Amino acid sequence: MPEKSLNEIPRELRPLYTKGSDALSRDNFDYAIDLFCQVLAREPANIDVRRALRKAQIGKAESKSSGFFKKVLSSAGSSPQLAKAQFALRSNPTEALALAEQVLSSDVNNSMAHRIIVEAATALQMPQTAVMSLETLMHNSPKDKNIAIQFATLLADTGDVKRAERMLIEFARAHPNDAELTQAIKDVSAKRTLDEGGYGALASGEGSYRDVLRNEKEAVELEQEKRVQKTEDVAERLIAEYESRIKTEPKNLKLYRELAQLYTQKKQFDKALGYYEQLKASEMGADASLDQAIAQATVRKLDHQIEQLDPNAHDHAEQAARLLTEKQAFQLAECQKRVEKFPTDLSIRFELGVLYFQAGKIGEATKEFQKAQGNPHKRIVASNYLAQCFSRRKIFDLAASTLQDAIKEKQVLDDEKKELIYNLGCVFESMGKKEDAIEQFKIIYKVDTGYRDIEAKVDAYYSAQG
Repeated sequence: MPEKSLNEIPRELRPLYTKGSDALSRDNFDYAIDLFCQVLAREPANIDVRRALRKAQIGKAESKSSGFFKKVLSSAGSSPQLAKAQFALRSNPTEALALAEQVLSSDVNNSMAHRIIVEAATALQMPQTAVMSLETLMHNSPKDKNIAIQFATLLADTGDVKRAERMLIEFARAHPNDAELTQAIKDVSAKRTLDEGGYGALASGEGSYRDVLRNEKEAVELEQEKRVQKTEDVAERLIAEYESRIKTEPKNLKLYRELAQLYTQKKQFDKALGYYEQLKASEMGADASLDQAIAQATVRKLDHQIEQLDPNAHDHAEQAARLLTEKQAFQLAECQKRVEKFPTDLSIRFELGVLYFQAGKIGEATKEFQKAQGNPHKRIVASNYLAQCFSRRKIFDLAASTLQDAIKEKQVLDDEKKELIYNLGCVFESMGKKEDAIEQFKIIYKVDTGYRDIEAKVDAYYSAQG
C-alpha cells in the first residue's frame, strides 16, 4: 500500500479534510481529529492527512497538560483498543492502525500504540507512517538501541540518509564497541554512497551507468574522508596528502583538524596533540569542541599506555594503577574547567557528577546530579545516580523516593527501567524491607529471568519461604 500525498485525496473526501484543517487552525482539536480519522478510514495510506491528525492529537495533549513530552499520560499502556489492535495486527494491519490511532487521540505519547503503528505500517509498506511513530518511541526511550537502529534504517529508506547516519553516529559514541551499531552505521553509509553515486536512480530506471561512473570517484573520496572508521591504508594516504598540502596551505585550519583526528585514529597521540595545540593557538582556540577533542585524545593516549603494559611485569599492577589515577585526575580537572566555562550546561554537570561518583567523591557528585536533573535528556539517568549517592550515604528513604519518581516517568520496561527497579529493590533490601524488595525483583523476573542476579534473588526468597 504505497503512501499517498495530499493531492491524491479523492474529491468526495476533500471537504472533510478542509473542515478538519479549519478546525485545527481554531484549536478545535477533537473535531479535527474526528474529521481526519474519517478521511483515513477511507484513505489510510495518505501520509499528509496522518501528519495533520498527529498534529491535532499533539495539540489536544498540550492543551490539557504543561507540555507534550513533559507529562506522561499513560502509565501501563493498556486499553481495550490496544488489545484489539494487537489481535488485529496479523490478520488486518489496517484495522490495527486505526485502533492504535484511537488510543493516540486520547494519549498521544502512548508507546504501545506507537509500536503497533510501526508494525502495522511496516506490514502495509508505509515507511513514513512508521517513521512518525518511531520518532516518538525514540524520544520516550532515548537509550533503546533496537529502536534507534530501526528508526535510522527507515529514515534511510525514506530518503533522509544523512539524518539517519548522524543519529547512529551520535548513539554509537555512548556504545563505542557495539557490533550491531557499527554494522548499522555501515549499512546506512552504504545507502548514502549508493544514492550519491547514482545507483539508486539506476535501479529505478531513472539513471544510467554513465551517471554512476561519473560520480563514483567523488563518492569513493567522500566515503574515504568521512567514514566513521577509516581503514589503515586510506588513513595513511590521507595523512601523506594533508601533510603535503599544509606546506602550501599553512592557514588551512581544516587540514590541521583532519590530521589531528587521523593521528588519533592511528594511535600516534603525540602528533595528534601537537596539531591540536596549534589549533588552540589559532583563531579556532575558542571552539569548545576543540577542548573536548583534546581531552578525548589525551584519555585515549592514557588508555593506550595501559593496554601496552606488560601483564607479566612484576610492577604491572602499580603501573596500571598509576596510569588509571592519572587518567581519572585529568578527566576530573578537564571537566571542572568546562563547568567553570559553561556553568549552565547541565550535560557537562552530569558528566562531572559521574566522574566525582567514580572517584568516590559522593558529596560533590550529589550536588552535580541534583543540578543535572534539570536537563530533560539526563533527568532519568541523573536520578538513578543521585539515588545511588543517597544509598552510599545510607539515606535510604531519599534513595527509594528518588528511584520511585524516576520509575513513574518511564512507560516502557526497557533496560533503563529495569536498572531503576533493580536498584530500588536493593535499597529496600538495605532498609530490611524484604517484601518490598522482592516485589520489585519480581517485576523484572516476570519478563527477564537472566537480568543480573535476579533469578538467584527470587529463588532465594522462595526457598526461605519453604
